[in-house]
Amino acid sequence: MRFVVRRLMLFVVALFGMSILVFAALRVLPGDVASVMAGMNATPQQIARLRAQLGLDRSLGRQYVDWLASLLHGDLGTSVLTGRSVGSQVGSRSSVTFPLILAAMAVAMALGIPLGCEAVLARSPHVRALLHAASIVAGSIPALWGGLLLIMLFSRGSGLVGILPSQGFPQDGWHDVLSCLASLALPALTLGIIVGSGLMRYTRSSLGGLVSSGFIDMAMACGMTRRRAVIRVGLRLAAPQLVSVIGLTFAQMITGAMVVENLFALPGLGAGLIADVGNRDLIAVQSQLFMLVAFFLAMGFLVDILHRALDPRLGKEGER
Repeated sequence: MRFVVRRLMLFVVALFGMSILVFAALRVLPGDVASVMAGMNATPQQIARLRAQLGLDRSLGRQYVDWLASLLHGDLGTSVLTGRSVGSQVGSRSSVTFPLILAAMAVAMALGIPLGCEAVLARSPHVRALLHAASIVAGSIPALWGGLLLIMLFSRGSGLVGILPSQGFPQDGWHDVLSCLASLALPALTLGIIVGSGLMRYTRSSLGGLVSSGFIDMAMACGMTRRRAVIRVGLRLAAPQLVSVIGLTFAQMITGAMVVENLFALPGLGAGLIADVGNRDLIAVQSQLFMLVAFFLAMGFLVDILHRALDPRLGKEGER
Protein backbone atom coordinates (compact mmCIF):
# COMPACT_ATOMS: atom_id res chain seq x y z
CA MET A 1 0.00 0.00 0.00
CA ARG A 2 2.88 2.38 0.73
CA PHE A 3 4.18 1.78 -2.78
CA VAL A 4 0.75 2.49 -4.32
CA VAL A 5 0.34 5.66 -2.25
CA ARG A 6 3.80 6.92 -3.24
CA ARG A 7 3.13 6.25 -6.90
CA LEU A 8 -0.27 7.92 -6.65
CA MET A 9 1.29 11.01 -5.10
CA LEU A 10 3.91 11.13 -7.85
CA PHE A 11 1.12 10.78 -10.42
CA VAL A 12 -0.77 13.74 -8.95
CA VAL A 13 2.37 15.90 -8.76
CA ALA A 14 3.33 15.03 -12.35
CA LEU A 15 -0.21 15.75 -13.55
CA PHE A 16 -0.16 19.13 -11.81
CA GLY A 17 3.23 19.98 -13.33
CA MET A 18 2.12 18.98 -16.82
CA SER A 19 -1.04 21.07 -16.49
CA ILE A 20 1.20 24.11 -15.90
CA LEU A 21 3.31 23.25 -18.96
CA VAL A 22 0.26 22.75 -21.19
CA PHE A 23 -1.26 26.02 -19.99
CA ALA A 24 1.99 27.92 -20.47
CA ALA A 25 2.69 26.40 -23.90
CA LEU A 26 -0.28 28.18 -25.47
CA ARG A 27 0.52 31.44 -23.69
CA VAL A 28 4.06 31.73 -25.04
CA LEU A 29 2.89 31.66 -28.66
CA PRO A 30 3.81 34.80 -30.63
CA GLY A 31 1.06 37.40 -30.51
CA ASP A 32 -2.21 37.37 -28.65
CA VAL A 33 -4.16 34.10 -28.38
CA ALA A 34 -7.44 35.87 -29.10
CA SER A 35 -5.95 37.52 -32.22
CA VAL A 36 -4.72 34.15 -33.47
CA MET A 37 -8.09 32.51 -32.87
CA ALA A 38 -10.10 35.39 -34.35
CA GLY A 39 -8.12 35.41 -37.59
CA MET A 40 -6.39 38.07 -39.64
CA ASN A 41 -9.57 39.86 -40.73
CA ALA A 42 -11.02 40.34 -37.23
CA THR A 43 -11.69 43.85 -35.99
CA PRO A 44 -10.31 45.12 -32.65
CA GLN A 45 -13.83 45.02 -31.22
CA GLN A 46 -14.25 41.36 -32.18
CA ILE A 47 -10.87 40.52 -30.64
CA ALA A 48 -11.80 42.36 -27.43
CA ARG A 49 -15.11 40.47 -27.18
CA LEU A 50 -13.30 37.16 -27.73
CA ARG A 51 -10.75 38.00 -25.06
CA ALA A 52 -13.54 38.74 -22.59
CA GLN A 53 -15.43 35.58 -23.61
CA LEU A 54 -12.38 33.39 -23.06
CA GLY A 55 -11.29 35.19 -19.90
CA LEU A 56 -8.01 36.29 -21.46
CA ASP A 57 -8.43 39.78 -20.04
CA ARG A 58 -7.67 38.42 -16.56
CA SER A 59 -4.26 37.69 -15.07
CA LEU A 60 -2.46 34.47 -16.04
CA GLY A 61 -2.70 33.14 -12.50
CA ARG A 62 -6.46 33.68 -12.42
CA GLN A 63 -6.84 32.08 -15.84
CA TYR A 64 -4.92 29.00 -14.74
CA VAL A 65 -6.85 28.63 -11.49
CA ASP A 66 -10.18 28.96 -13.32
CA TRP A 67 -9.12 26.39 -15.93
CA LEU A 68 -7.87 23.97 -13.26
CA ALA A 69 -11.08 24.35 -11.28
CA SER A 70 -13.10 23.58 -14.41
CA LEU A 71 -11.01 20.46 -15.05
CA LEU A 72 -11.57 19.24 -11.49
CA HIS A 73 -15.33 19.59 -12.07
CA GLY A 74 -15.10 17.68 -15.35
CA ASP A 75 -15.60 20.76 -17.54
CA LEU A 76 -13.11 20.83 -20.43
CA GLY A 77 -14.49 24.05 -21.82
CA THR A 78 -16.45 24.92 -24.95
CA SER A 79 -15.20 24.95 -28.51
CA VAL A 80 -15.19 28.45 -29.97
CA LEU A 81 -15.81 27.14 -33.47
CA THR A 82 -18.56 24.57 -32.94
CA GLY A 83 -20.04 25.79 -29.65
CA ARG A 84 -20.04 22.19 -28.41
CA SER A 85 -18.55 20.99 -25.17
CA VAL A 86 -14.95 19.88 -25.60
CA GLY A 87 -15.74 16.91 -23.35
CA SER A 88 -18.43 15.65 -25.74
CA GLN A 89 -16.06 16.06 -28.69
CA VAL A 90 -13.34 14.13 -26.88
CA GLY A 91 -15.84 11.40 -26.00
CA SER A 92 -17.04 10.95 -29.58
CA ARG A 93 -13.49 10.95 -30.93
CA SER A 94 -12.30 8.53 -28.25
CA SER A 95 -14.93 6.02 -29.40
CA VAL A 96 -12.89 5.76 -32.61
CA THR A 97 -9.32 6.15 -31.36
CA PHE A 98 -9.31 3.74 -28.44
CA PRO A 99 -10.97 0.83 -30.29
CA LEU A 100 -8.42 1.43 -33.06
CA ILE A 101 -5.53 1.28 -30.58
CA LEU A 102 -6.96 -1.81 -28.85
CA ALA A 103 -7.36 -3.59 -32.19
CA ALA A 104 -3.85 -2.56 -33.27
CA MET A 105 -2.41 -3.79 -29.97
CA ALA A 106 -4.24 -7.12 -30.39
CA VAL A 107 -2.68 -7.47 -33.86
CA ALA A 108 0.75 -6.51 -32.48
CA MET A 109 0.56 -9.07 -29.67
CA ALA A 110 -0.77 -11.79 -31.98
CA LEU A 111 2.19 -11.23 -34.30
CA GLY A 112 4.98 -10.07 -31.99
CA ILE A 113 4.89 -12.56 -29.12
CA PRO A 114 4.52 -15.83 -31.12
CA LEU A 115 7.08 -14.75 -33.73
CA GLY A 116 9.45 -13.58 -30.99
CA CYS A 117 9.18 -17.03 -29.37
CA GLU A 118 9.72 -18.71 -32.72
CA ALA A 119 12.83 -16.60 -33.35
CA VAL A 120 14.29 -18.10 -30.17
CA LEU A 121 13.06 -21.66 -30.65
CA ALA A 122 13.88 -22.07 -34.35
CA ARG A 123 16.68 -24.57 -34.90
CA SER A 124 17.57 -23.32 -38.37
CA PRO A 125 19.81 -20.23 -38.42
CA HIS A 126 18.20 -19.27 -41.75
CA VAL A 127 14.76 -19.11 -40.11
CA ARG A 128 16.11 -17.03 -37.23
CA ALA A 129 17.84 -14.66 -39.67
CA LEU A 130 14.65 -14.38 -41.75
CA LEU A 131 12.53 -13.51 -38.71
CA HIS A 132 15.11 -10.99 -37.52
CA ALA A 133 15.20 -9.31 -40.94
CA ALA A 134 11.40 -9.27 -41.14
CA SER A 135 11.15 -7.52 -37.75
CA ILE A 136 13.66 -4.86 -38.81
CA VAL A 137 11.95 -4.24 -42.16
CA ALA A 138 8.44 -4.08 -40.65
CA GLY A 139 9.60 -1.73 -37.89
CA SER A 140 11.29 0.57 -40.41
CA ILE A 141 8.16 1.12 -42.50
CA PRO A 142 6.62 4.58 -41.94
CA ALA A 143 2.97 4.40 -40.92
CA LEU A 144 1.95 6.56 -43.90
CA TRP A 145 3.72 4.34 -46.43
CA GLY A 146 2.50 1.14 -44.80
CA GLY A 147 -1.09 2.38 -44.78
CA LEU A 148 -0.92 3.34 -48.46
CA LEU A 149 0.46 -0.10 -49.29
CA LEU A 150 -2.44 -1.82 -47.50
CA ILE A 151 -4.90 0.48 -49.27
CA MET A 152 -3.46 -0.52 -52.65
CA LEU A 153 -3.73 -4.19 -51.68
CA PHE A 154 -7.05 -4.53 -49.85
CA SER A 155 -9.19 -1.40 -50.26
CA ARG A 156 -12.51 -1.50 -52.06
CA GLY A 157 -12.47 0.12 -55.47
CA SER A 158 -8.73 0.60 -55.89
CA GLY A 159 -7.09 -2.39 -54.21
CA LEU A 160 -5.96 -5.62 -55.79
CA VAL A 161 -8.24 -7.53 -53.42
CA GLY A 162 -11.08 -5.11 -52.67
CA ILE A 163 -12.52 -6.42 -49.40
CA LEU A 164 -12.20 -3.59 -46.85
CA PRO A 165 -13.16 0.12 -46.76
CA SER A 166 -10.25 2.54 -46.77
CA GLN A 167 -11.91 5.84 -45.85
CA GLY A 168 -14.31 7.12 -43.24
CA PHE A 169 -16.26 5.75 -40.29
CA PRO A 170 -20.04 5.10 -39.94
CA GLN A 171 -21.85 8.30 -38.97
CA ASP A 172 -24.13 6.50 -36.51
CA GLY A 173 -21.11 5.21 -34.60
CA TRP A 174 -21.09 1.74 -33.11
CA HIS A 175 -24.73 0.96 -33.86
CA ASP A 176 -23.47 -1.06 -36.83
CA VAL A 177 -20.63 -2.98 -35.21
CA LEU A 178 -19.57 -4.93 -38.30
CA SER A 179 -19.22 -1.77 -40.41
CA CYS A 180 -17.18 -0.10 -37.66
CA LEU A 181 -14.85 -3.08 -37.35
CA ALA A 182 -14.41 -3.17 -41.11
CA SER A 183 -13.53 0.55 -41.13
CA LEU A 184 -10.89 -0.03 -38.44
CA ALA A 185 -9.38 -3.17 -39.99
CA LEU A 186 -6.83 -1.56 -42.32
CA PRO A 187 -5.79 1.17 -39.83
CA ALA A 188 -5.37 -1.45 -37.09
CA LEU A 189 -3.26 -3.64 -39.38
CA THR A 190 -1.10 -0.64 -40.29
CA LEU A 191 -0.36 0.20 -36.66
CA GLY A 192 -0.31 -3.41 -35.45
CA ILE A 193 2.32 -4.63 -37.90
CA ILE A 194 4.70 -1.77 -37.10
CA VAL A 195 4.23 -2.07 -33.32
CA GLY A 196 4.30 -5.87 -33.49
CA SER A 197 7.76 -5.81 -35.05
CA GLY A 198 9.13 -3.96 -32.03
CA LEU A 199 7.32 -6.31 -29.64
CA MET A 200 8.77 -9.26 -31.54
CA ARG A 201 12.33 -7.98 -31.12
CA TYR A 202 11.81 -7.34 -27.41
CA THR A 203 10.28 -10.81 -26.87
CA ARG A 204 13.17 -12.44 -28.69
CA SER A 205 15.70 -10.47 -26.65
CA SER A 206 14.01 -11.25 -23.31
CA LEU A 207 13.61 -14.96 -24.01
CA GLY A 208 17.09 -15.21 -25.51
CA GLY A 209 18.57 -14.06 -22.22
CA LEU A 210 16.46 -16.54 -20.24
CA VAL A 211 17.32 -19.49 -22.49
CA SER A 212 20.97 -19.21 -21.51
CA SER A 213 20.06 -19.05 -17.80
CA GLY A 214 19.46 -21.98 -15.49
CA PHE A 215 15.67 -21.60 -15.34
CA ILE A 216 15.04 -23.22 -18.71
CA ASP A 217 17.55 -26.01 -17.95
CA MET A 218 15.78 -26.75 -14.66
CA ALA A 219 12.41 -26.89 -16.41
CA MET A 220 13.82 -29.28 -19.02
CA ALA A 221 15.32 -31.41 -16.24
CA CYS A 222 11.81 -31.74 -14.82
CA GLY A 223 10.65 -33.35 -18.06
CA MET A 224 9.58 -30.40 -20.22
CA THR A 225 10.60 -30.11 -23.83
CA ARG A 226 12.64 -27.07 -24.80
CA ARG A 227 9.65 -25.47 -26.50
CA ARG A 228 7.35 -26.00 -23.54
CA ALA A 229 9.99 -24.75 -21.11
CA VAL A 230 10.54 -21.55 -23.08
CA ILE A 231 6.83 -20.85 -23.55
CA ARG A 232 5.57 -21.83 -20.10
CA VAL A 233 8.51 -20.84 -17.92
CA GLY A 234 10.34 -18.27 -20.06
CA LEU A 235 7.26 -16.21 -20.93
CA ARG A 236 6.11 -16.25 -17.31
CA LEU A 237 9.48 -14.92 -16.16
CA ALA A 238 9.52 -12.30 -18.91
CA ALA A 239 5.90 -11.24 -18.20
CA PRO A 240 6.74 -8.20 -15.98
CA GLN A 241 8.99 -6.70 -18.66
CA LEU A 242 6.52 -7.53 -21.42
CA VAL A 243 3.66 -5.91 -19.49
CA SER A 244 5.74 -2.76 -19.07
CA VAL A 245 6.56 -2.61 -22.77
CA ILE A 246 2.98 -3.33 -23.85
CA GLY A 247 1.52 -0.73 -21.47
CA LEU A 248 3.90 2.06 -22.45
CA THR A 249 3.58 1.15 -26.13
CA PHE A 250 -0.21 1.33 -25.82
CA ALA A 251 0.08 4.90 -24.53
CA GLN A 252 2.55 5.89 -27.25
CA MET A 253 0.32 4.49 -30.00
CA ILE A 254 -1.90 7.58 -29.81
CA THR A 255 0.81 9.55 -31.63
CA GLY A 256 1.00 6.90 -34.33
CA ALA A 257 -2.78 6.91 -34.55
CA MET A 258 -2.71 10.60 -35.56
CA VAL A 259 -1.05 9.76 -38.88
CA VAL A 260 -3.22 6.71 -39.50
CA GLU A 261 -6.47 8.51 -38.67
CA ASN A 262 -5.71 11.28 -41.14
CA LEU A 263 -4.73 8.78 -43.83
CA PHE A 264 -7.93 6.73 -43.43
CA ALA A 265 -10.18 9.77 -42.71
CA LEU A 266 -11.19 8.54 -39.25
CA PRO A 267 -12.80 11.09 -36.89
CA GLY A 268 -10.55 10.22 -33.95
CA LEU A 269 -8.57 12.15 -31.36
CA GLY A 270 -5.49 12.58 -33.54
CA ALA A 271 -7.34 13.86 -36.59
CA GLY A 272 -9.52 16.08 -34.40
CA LEU A 273 -6.54 17.59 -32.58
CA ILE A 274 -4.78 18.38 -35.85
CA ALA A 275 -7.99 19.95 -37.20
CA ASP A 276 -8.41 22.06 -34.06
CA VAL A 277 -4.83 23.29 -34.33
CA GLY A 278 -5.38 24.19 -37.98
CA ASN A 279 -8.63 25.98 -37.12
CA ARG A 280 -6.93 27.89 -34.25
CA ASP A 281 -9.37 26.53 -31.65
CA LEU A 282 -6.66 26.81 -29.01
CA ILE A 283 -8.92 26.48 -25.97
CA ALA A 284 -10.07 23.07 -27.22
CA VAL A 285 -6.46 22.17 -28.04
CA GLN A 286 -5.40 23.05 -24.49
CA SER A 287 -7.93 20.71 -22.87
CA GLN A 288 -7.29 17.90 -25.34
CA LEU A 289 -3.52 18.06 -24.78
CA PHE A 290 -4.10 17.87 -21.04
CA MET A 291 -6.32 14.79 -21.48
CA LEU A 292 -3.65 13.08 -23.58
CA VAL A 293 -0.98 13.89 -20.98
CA ALA A 294 -3.24 12.54 -18.23
CA PHE A 295 -3.71 9.34 -20.22
CA PHE A 296 0.05 8.87 -20.68
CA LEU A 297 0.67 9.39 -16.96
CA ALA A 298 -2.19 7.08 -15.98
CA MET A 299 -0.78 4.31 -18.18
CA GLY A 300 2.62 4.76 -16.58
CA PHE A 301 1.01 4.52 -13.12
CA LEU A 302 -0.85 1.32 -14.03
CA VAL A 303 2.29 -0.22 -15.54
CA ASP A 304 4.19 0.48 -12.33
CA ILE A 305 1.50 -1.23 -10.24
CA LEU A 306 1.24 -4.26 -12.55
CA HIS A 307 5.01 -4.64 -12.75
CA ARG A 308 5.20 -4.65 -8.96
CA ALA A 309 2.37 -7.19 -8.71
CA LEU A 310 3.90 -9.55 -11.27
CA ASP A 311 7.41 -9.40 -9.84
CA PRO A 312 7.34 -9.90 -6.03
CA ARG A 313 11.14 -9.56 -5.92
CA LEU A 314 10.75 -5.79 -6.28
CA GLY A 315 8.85 -5.65 -2.99
CA LYS A 316 11.47 -7.71 -1.19
CA GLU A 317 14.28 -5.51 -2.52
CA GLY A 318 12.42 -2.42 -1.32
CA GLU A 319 12.05 -3.91 2.18
CA ARG A 320 15.78 -4.47 2.37
